[in-house]
Amino acid sequence: MNTTWPATWLVYCREGFERDAQAELEHHALEHGVHVKGESGSGWASVMRINGETINELQRHVPFSRLIFARQSLVALPPLFLDRENRLGAIAAQIREAGWSFESIWHETPDTNEGKSLVRLAKALTRPLQSMLKKHGALRRKAGGRRLHLLWLSGEQVRLGMSFAGNRCELVGGIRRLRFPSRAPSRSTLKLEEAWHEFVPRDEWDTRLEEGMQAADLGAAPGGWTWQLVQRGMHVYAIDNGPMDSTLMASGQVEHLAEDGFVWQPPCRLDWLVCDIVDKPSRVIAMMTRWLVHRWCREAIFNLKLPVTIQVASGETRQPAVPSGIVPSFDSPTQQAT
Repeated sequence: MNTTWPATWLVYCREGFERDAQAELEHHALEHGVHVKGESGSGWASVMRINGETINELQRHVPFSRLIFARQSLVALPPLFLDRENRLGAIAAQIREAGWSFESIWHETPDTNEGKSLVRLAKALTRPLQSMLKKHGALRRKAGGRRLHLLWLSGEQVRLGMSFAGNRCELVGGIRRLRFPSRAPSRSTLKLEEAWHEFVPRDEWDTRLEEGMQAADLGAAPGGWTWQLVQRGMHVYAIDNGPMDSTLMASGQVEHLAEDGFVWQPPCRLDWLVCDIVDKPSRVIAMMTRWLVHRWCREAIFNLKLPVTIQVASGETRQPAVPSGIVPSFDSPTQQAT
């Protein structure tokens, strides 16, 4: 067996969702008839081909956009255990044995407290490793858009992975870093902003998130998502029995209706519906389906609150059915998965 082949499909994920991410990879492997063995650690999950052959074809056939829990998708080499006195030499040797070439190098760590402690080490090794790999010819100006990822698991262990243009996340660590706006009434505001970045191309914001549009925010209080809509110049029906932020209400763009979001109906067809209600996923999906069937909105973004049943039983991954045209963001009441 050639140990320098990328026999592992490695993904990053949020801490606490490793088993879900691993089950998802195992599901896709089963769908393609690839026999794998799963493994996971804090902030990552993987599957390795049992026969040790390359896993590139499987990873290529599953678009990154189809993955629910993955923040990044890589083909990876076996774990590399390092001597503190010659970390770079061991890394360069494994790359040379694998025959890899690439255009850029990203040093990353799991999104955990332990991972954050490794950031300084990764930064210290960045330039020396770049220089070494340029001399060896592995780091090139043109290499098909391939990128080398070093996932630092400790000062003595690293995983080398490769990502490919068009089938990866273009954010370091797979995480979009957004600054919390101090005037927003809650941190939940960032979830809607992130959803727009993910699902609405930036060059379409001026037309799909246009000033003067009408929107509804179901489960609005205290107004985190409503705040984002108001910032885009929209007029918002804020539906919630709870109180709304007084500053937000003073904008004159919000009509607060103390009603049940599951039964409220809009007076006309709206441009946007957003929903961050904490309830059973099946109930939220039924409500969103009703909105789409009746064409009460043109576009919608909503959250499905975990735990969502995603289990591997009899070789089948079971996921909630999502109506076409709605994009869910999977998270728990306190955590986001993506």
